[in-house]
Amino acid sequence: MACVRQRKRSNRRMKRNVVIIAGGDSSEYGVSLKSADGIYSFLDKERYNVYIALVTKEGWQVNLSGGGKSPIDKNTFNFQAGGKTVQADFAYITIHGTPGENGRLQGYFDLMGIPYSSCGVLASALTFNKYMCNRYLRSFGIRTAESVRLLKGQTITDEEAVTRLGLPLFVKPNEGGSSFGAAKVKTAGEIQPAIRKALAEGREVLMESYIEGTEVTCGCYKVKGKEVVFPLTEVVTDNEFFDYDAKYNGQVKEITPARLPDELAEIIRNRTSRIYDLLGAKGIIRTDYIIPANTDTPTDPYMLEVNTTPGMTATSFIPQQVRAAGLDIKDVLTEIIENEFN
Repeated sequence: MACVRQRKRSNRRMKRNVVIIAGGDSSEYGVSLKSADGIYSFLDKERYNVYIALVTKEGWQVNLSGGGKSPIDKNTFNFQAGGKTVQADFAYITIHGTPGENGRLQGYFDLMGIPYSSCGVLASALTFNKYMCNRYLRSFGIRTAESVRLLKGQTITDEEAVTRLGLPLFVKPNEGGSSFGAAKVKTAGEIQPAIRKALAEGREVLMESYIEGTEVTCGCYKVKGKEVVFPLTEVVTDNEFFDYDAKYNGQVKEITPARLPDELAEIIRNRTSRIYDLLGAKGIIRTDYIIPANTDTPTDPYMLEVNTTPGMTATSFIPQQVRAAGLDIKDVLTEIIENEFN
């Protein structure tokens, strides 16, 4: 692989080349393409030359404005467009799943000396592994559900699972998103089929105790000298849980700002900011919580997971929260990009 390039621009007014990285090698490929289109529409075209790159095991290529595709040289991350060699100045990673959410592409761009939008290698790898992330944050007093992790080849009896986690319980891939392979299990007889379903999406299974309550999510980003924690979104669905159909087929009601007392909303926003710092996060993250029902401690919600490459379509949670905060998504993305050059 080529050595790290020194990137100098003789004219600071020149437009930077921003490459949106989409695709990936998981079931979330299609979701990633939608996020890429969203980010493309949000970015300031007066300030940036914007391209969309598709990165998969089959190859890396950039979509050209004329409808063609240009292969990416992995030794330089350069490509041809308009008869010229284009050198990427910034990578906006929006792959949901491997290799863009688990630290692999982040390591590549670190080696290439190309700044990027999301968390670094460690934070990306940690948050992608839900079990390890929850265990890490739990050591700092962040409340999480009881859980069991199964590696491929390991087994658990129905009786042991019920004893440790109760019923209902959740079974899902430990590394993955968009609720692919996830199931809410109500009876012991459903446990083993749910494990097999989750293993079809990855090598690890996460089993978690079920917590009844109100689900909310909160976005956050920090740049030099500035911290922004967005208003919360409340997630309401008649489905068994916030599954794929709820997320992407409209079977959900998303309320921003969430219908919560100001004090509770502020607790969750402060917790999101703390989690950001504990992880050493970068760019925009989104943290999901559930506020338990029928409890004496509604002010201590359970953290469900941290998403370091959240969806970015016009109707996704983060753009909703940006609007609710009275901000312009174009300005937010510009801040995130320019922060890497300051």
